[in-house]
Parts: sequence; structure tokens; C-alpha cells
Amino acid sequence: MRILQIIDSLDIGGAEKMAINYANSLAKSIEFSGLVATRKEGNLKNQINEKVNYLFLNRKSTIDFKAILRLKKYCKSNKIDYLQAHSSSFFTAFLVKLLYPKLNIIWHDHNGLSEFLSTRKSVALKIASYFFKGIVVVNYQLKNWAERTLNCKNIIYLANFTILNQHEQKETFLKGIDGKRILCVANLRFQKNHFLLLEVAEQLKESHPDWTFHLVGKDFNDDYSAKLKSEINTKNLSDTVFVYGSKSDTQNCINQSEIAILTSQSEGLPVALLEYGLNSKPVVSTEVGEIPLIITNGVNGFVVPKFDASVFCLSLINLIEDEALRIKFGQELYKTIVANNSEQAVITNYINWL
Repeated sequence: MRILQIIDSLDIGGAEKMAINYANSLAKSIEFSGLVATRKEGNLKNQINEKVNYLFLNRKSTIDFKAILRLKKYCKSNKIDYLQAHSSSFFTAFLVKLLYPKLNIIWHDHNGLSEFLSTRKSVALKIASYFFKGIVVVNYQLKNWAERTLNCKNIIYLANFTILNQHEQKETFLKGIDGKRILCVANLRFQKNHFLLLEVAEQLKESHPDWTFHLVGKDFNDDYSAKLKSEINTKNLSDTVFVYGSKSDTQNCINQSEIAILTSQSEGLPVALLEYGLNSKPVVSTEVGEIPLIITNGVNGFVVPKFDASVFCLSLINLIEDEALRIKFGQELYKTIVANNSEQAVITNYINWL
């Protein structure tokens, strides 16, 4: 079997990490595993396994004929059976399919806006879906949406999985006091709702002023980012909340933290949560997407209603004041991730489905 992953960029993000995870994992078990970045490279490039055949397409526009022809030639010369298109890269895959009909297109939907699917633009996707061989989704809301909306009925839910990087270079040093750091790994996007985090930080500062919040994730330097940084200053949180931007040593950041959180108003299945679990960190998260299928409240973490800063803060205080509970939640979440989101289980199901 010869499978090529295709993703628009290698910037740090959930879909991008999953494209690399699939390429790296499949390289261990199939004849050919490749990865194509169509538009830009990024910090995740150094996580591609040396056994993966890599191509940077350098696509300049939505319809870049030169890039499309180059990808078609690459697929043909490497005898690709399946082109697995992650997120918005489906359109590039669709154009290649028109030129090279024997190619099988698998679309992998990582949409983190599961709570807002009714607003999703889908005209191009509906047309392209006539040419899909199958669709992989990362949560059941996306599966239901695809079954209702798209023109491909071969749809499978496969949980995200993650792999610890044993060769990660430690580059980031978090501010604050050792043993009193709270980490949030999430790109600065509205669905991640960092403004809830600021409300929580404001409340926690009153009772536990030594504890600090650390935001790791891509900063798009847009209106959301500007407003967030302005709020940090307005709420006098500049010594409590620290923004680092995108970092390639996520595992290192997690290991410098005592508690990990997600404050999202919408999610698919966040890779950050899996990374928290594999590093045995206690977690407080909003109750969105597939997160309640992973975290059982009070057993291996806390899940709270989205937008509820008070309940979120109380959950954090419970962990801050109870070291034994932190250890227990971290250990139990690790067991959950290993049992349900392991690389071997997901890849086996995936290959059997193909």
C-alpha cells in the first residue's frame, strides 16, 4: 500500500500534527509513506521521520497549475494509491484527481468548529466529495454532518492519536515559579476562547497569586491577538498570564507545568489534550467536542461548562490545593489515552478500513 499525506502547511497545529503522525506511523508498516506540504513549511518539519518521503509543493495560489502538475507527476512516479488530504488541502487533492483519475482521495476532517457546523462553507467541498473514496472524521459531530451534507457515504470515525517526540530539543523556558505553572496549548483563535482563561486568571490571582498561566500556540497577530493582549494589560495580568507564540518543544513546555487546561468554546478532538495525557498532567477543560469521551469528570480530570469561569476556577483550586489529586488525575488520564488513543489501535483500524 502506498499512501501520501497532504497538508497546506507545517505550522504547529492539530491537523498538521496529525498529518505528520499518520505519515510517520504508516512508514513503519506500509510500502510507501509520503507527506506533501502544499503552501508553506513550518516548525513541524523537523518532526517528519527520515523514512517518510517528503515534498514541498510551494503552491502560490488556490489554483496553481504548475504545482498541481508537479504533484500529479509525483503521485504517478511514486505509484500512490491513496492521497489523504487533511482539512482544506482537499481542493488541491481534488484538482490532482481530475488529472490523474486512478488516484483514491481520502479526506481527513479535523474541523475544530464542531459547535458551529451550520455556518461552515461547503459548496466546493460538496462538489469535491463526489470524487472522495472515503472520509475520516475526528469526532461524531463531524461524522453526522458529513453523512447529511456530503456526497461520499464511506465515512469512518478515527480518534486522534499522538506520539511523544523522544528527540525533542528543549528551547523554551517558561516564566513563573516551578510547581506553580498552568499551561494552555492552543493557537490564538476565537474557538479556543482565551478570554475565558483571562477571567479564570483574574479570579485565581485573588486567592493564589503565585500561580501563573502560560499560553503556547501560534499567534496570528490579528484582532483576536491584539484584543487578548490588551485585556491582559487592562486586567493587570501581565505578571500572571504569559504569551509565548508557537513553540516546537511542546512536550518540554508541558513538563515545566503543573496543570494543563483548555478553555475552548468548540473543539474536535484536540491533540493538545492527548499530549497532556501522555505526559501525565492533570487537566481542567471545557465540556466541548469529544473531550467528555476522554475526561470523566472527577475520575481522570475536570470538565466544566464552557464560558463558566467560576466553576473552572474552583476546579483549578481543587487541583492546586491537593497534590495527591493532581498525581491521580495525571496517572488516570495517561491510562485513558494509552488505552483509547494509541498509535497502534488507530493505525490498525485505518488500514483495515482502507
